[in-house]
Amino acid sequence: MSTWLLSCNPKKFDLEGHRRDGHVLSSWTVVRYVREVAEGDEFVLWVAGPDAGVVAYGRFTGPAEHGQPDLRYWAEDPGPRHFVPLVVDRWLDLRIPKARLASDPRMTGATVLRQPFAGSPHRLTEEEWRAVREAIEASEGSDPQWDLNPGEEIRRVDLHAKYGGSSQNGISPCSTTDNILIFTAPSSGHQHGYFDTWNEDGTFHYTGEGQTGDQRMVRGNKAILEHAQFGKRLRLFDGARGTVRYLGEWTLDIDEPYTEDQAPATGGGDLRKVIRFHLIPVRATITASEVKIGQDYVAPDENVVPAPVTPSAPDPDLVGRNLSTHRKLQNLLAQEAQRRGCTALSPDVSDPDFDLAWRDSGDRLTICEIKSLTPANEARQLRAGLGQVLDYQDQLSERAPEASAVLWVEREPSEQRWVNLCHRVGVILAWPGQENTLFERSEE
Repeated sequence: MSTWLLSCNPKKFDLEGHRRDGHVLSSWTVVRYVREVAEGDEFVLWVAGPDAGVVAYGRFTGPAEHGQPDLRYWAEDPGPRHFVPLVVDRWLDLRIPKARLASDPRMTGATVLRQPFAGSPHRLTEEEWRAVREAIEASEGSDPQWDLNPGEEIRRVDLHAKYGGSSQNGISPCSTTDNILIFTAPSSGHQHGYFDTWNEDGTFHYTGEGQTGDQRMVRGNKAILEHAQFGKRLRLFDGARGTVRYLGEWTLDIDEPYTEDQAPATGGGDLRKVIRFHLIPVRATITASEVKIGQDYVAPDENVVPAPVTPSAPDPDLVGRNLSTHRKLQNLLAQEAQRRGCTALSPDVSDPDFDLAWRDSGDRLTICEIKSLTPANEARQLRAGLGQVLDYQDQLSERAPEASAVLWVEREPSEQRWVNLCHRVGVILAWPGQENTLFERSEE
């Protein structure tokens, strides 16, 4: 039995498009060793170019035959060719980069490195085949240089000292190890328009970097998009500063690696384009059902500067007053929860963007939305707050099926119908002075 390397020039044949359209790779063109390739021979598939490397492996299912190629994925008609039938045993999650193989002394004489423009296939010696297979096995298994397990915590400064990368960025490619470290933190990310989401199917949507203006596929964003091509592993962490928690290894959805959406710029500015990467777990990782709800409460700053005036905006003092009142209400309620023996919480990476939550001594969870009220905005605020807290309760239904929902407002609404409406849908509508009613279940 012989072993081979099949080479693909992406400028001539659109392999990615072929796969993206759902086609099964069942044959490959060969221009050399036509009479020597045979059923049972093993092969690896190499994609040439700036990010060259091995992307798949498999075996031949018969001898080479003469035929006409399917021209849909060829840049130009190559004419009749010899094709060897094959089956791909596995497409690699991480490409084996050319540089990694070139550094192995066993690959010194490999023709794909010495004569990269020679036609397929390249014959691999026993030593060369062993070098390639060992690189594949290392790629498919856990990284022996990585010793963090999902759920473990580490100081970010120690993480970078061990694996490399910048401690300042949310996306941190490492030059000393084959990792890209990415960090998600609702408490700090939301102010920059970074709304990361954990989905019901266990996937995770991660917002790219760039705090102002439209996000572009450059720097860290480009590194995430091309991580598999360069043999880099995506490592996701909960938290941005101090101690962070490892959420496991992830990769991009091959069918839809990212989408573009809109989100406000830093500080609540105009909407701009953001990139949302669609991450799926590679191996043992934290799943939605295993992620705790909430993190230690993060008190927002009550000293709010009003937003700049725009022609369509309300009075800036009113804008500033509403936000400041909202934050004071939130902080006072969090303090009251703590005074009564509850644990006050802010949203964690997997949570919807609730204002406040708390767990009582019986580990029962309450989710709360806070709203300031003025005569001019009362109906709008109550309507929005009720919809938000019901949405949060629904999103957390799998992890906290008995979670209570509270809409905490600045004062008693002018219309009793709001109290009745909230009661009908199972939401507690309350305001300062009703703390005993709100926490009576927690003190039972």
